[in-house]
Amino acid sequence: MSSYASSPAPRPGDVAGTLRLLAYLALSCALVVSDHQGGWLSQFRQQASVAMQPLWWLAGLPSRLGDSMRNDAATRTQLSADNRRLRNELLLLNAGQARLRVEAVENARLRALLGAVEQGSLDVQLAPILDVDQDPTRQRLLLNAGSRNGVRVGQSVIDAGGLLGQVITVTPLTSTVLLVTDLEHAVPVIIARNGVRLVAYGSGRADHLALRSVPLSADVEVGDTVVTSGLGGRFPPGFPVGTITDLQPDDSRAFLIGDLAPAAQLDRGRDVLLLRDVVVPVTTADLEAAAVEREAAARAQADADAAANSATGNGAGGADTGDSPPTDVPPAPTNDAPAPSATPPAQVPQR
Repeated sequence: MSSYASSPAPRPGDVAGTLRLLAYLALSCALVVSDHQGGWLSQFRQQASVAMQPLWWLAGLPSRLGDSMRNDAATRTQLSADNRRLRNELLLLNAGQARLRVEAVENARLRALLGAVEQGSLDVQLAPILDVDQDPTRQRLLLNAGSRNGVRVGQSVIDAGGLLGQVITVTPLTSTVLLVTDLEHAVPVIIARNGVRLVAYGSGRADHLALRSVPLSADVEVGDTVVTSGLGGRFPPGFPVGTITDLQPDDSRAFLIGDLAPAAQLDRGRDVLLLRDVVVPVTTADLEAAAVEREAAARAQADADAAANSATGNGAGGADTGDSPPTDVPPAPTNDAPAPSATPPAQVPQR
């Protein structure tokens, strides 16, 4: 018996597999050589790639949809945040713009105050308004300036338009201003056009003053500008008080009453001007004019007295004789006119 075994015979399946492998290798080599020589395999790959494009697009569609949804969500969140931020910035800008408009108006008003001061060469003090009296029957202001700042009772208060009122009470830190429109206030005025003397009374309204007991013969017209007269020594002369808007006869039909639109902006602004001492010099021309006016008044009174005496004498003579004609004797001249004084008449302070 042999000591070693013989090799097993090959099976038919193994032979067939080997033959197929050899055929595939031969086909691969043939394809490589053909592609290298003619390049037709590259064209086939390109055409196959074009044919597979829809499949690749469908295969990548879920991924693209997911990316798009994530990007859209991120973009929407970013847009919402930007929208909120821009809205807040817009609100801040609008508030700042509104404040700038207010400051521009206030700046223009202060420039007008400064222009009025420079134009009139006035000695004034700027005082901020602290509060406004809410009582509808009272027209008063509370200023953030008192005796410590040099404010005193009786000081005139003005703005760029004209007269506002006068100081009536003073504390160390604050002061109260009685406006010209208060029911308890009256100011002596004149018509700027012709110098007719009147008195402007407060009506309790911030947009109205009243002129009372205006003579029918007075040369007063609608549209005339009314300024302070300086009589009484309370208010300096020449400051605008208002403009006449209407004239109507009173109930008695003996006088006129007028409506006056205030020149000052009584319901606006945050600052006012306090007038310090204003010295109005009295010139020789003023003294002479006052003397001439007194002399003319005395002469007119003397003529009136003489005419009355003559009428009385003629009546008595006619009663005694009955038929004797009245004698036409001129009255004796009288010398009742007082001598011109070197000083003007005293002025009584008015409220």
